[in-house]
Amino acid sequence: MRSTKELRFQLVGNRRTYGPNREDPVRGYADTTMEFPRLLTLLLMVMELSRPGLSSPLRPICDLRVLNHFIKEAQDAEVAMKSCREGCSLSEAVTVPQTRVDFDVWEKKNGLEQAQEVQSGLWLLQQALGLLRTSVTNTALHSHIDNSVRNLLSINAVLRSLNIQEYTPPASAAGLEGTWRVSSATDLLQVHVNFLRGKVRLLLLDAQACHQDVS
Repeated sequence: MRSTKELRFQLVGNRRTYGPNREDPVRGYADTTMEFPRLLTLLLMVMELSRPGLSSPLRPICDLRVLNHFIKEAQDAEVAMKSCREGCSLSEAVTVPQTRVDFDVWEKKNGLEQAQEVQSGLWLLQQALGLLRTSVTNTALHSHIDNSVRNLLSINAVLRSLNIQEYTPPASAAGLEGTWRVSSATDLLQVHVNFLRGKVRLLLLDAQACHQDVS
């Protein structure tokens, strides 16, 4: 198995761009496409549960294709926001997780500490996207934001399937460490993309349950 440091170069992906002849990402986003990652999550669950010869307890989902699809959808939402010209602003600054990964610090943390850092970040993003949803009046963007929130909930479900302790959110984000404030919708969605590509991916790659032998 490759170390976390060897995987750091996988965390930086090329951003998707849209040329002048490509369909507008806001207008062209179909509801059926948005349902794909949730259907894929369910399919992977069924495949794992139906595999013959599995010992008990059943092996949780460790396939990163679902996360990769969530990342692509987060990038689509960011592109759609950048193309928006009216009714797409954030009403107030929001608290978001830091996305920069100090690998030396990360590797010194135990699994529980890493999980709590990721879970608190997911909670912060969920709160921030909820405020963005009420701030944005451009209805074409609502589906992107709703989809992003649903994807965050799906990621939390995957973490629970990996036997990661459920996170209890604080009363407010005021006392959380490793956070900062953003005041633009574009910055918020960029944080969303980078957090999924960084700390969420690292946590899933290193999840102990994903490296247990299943007979």
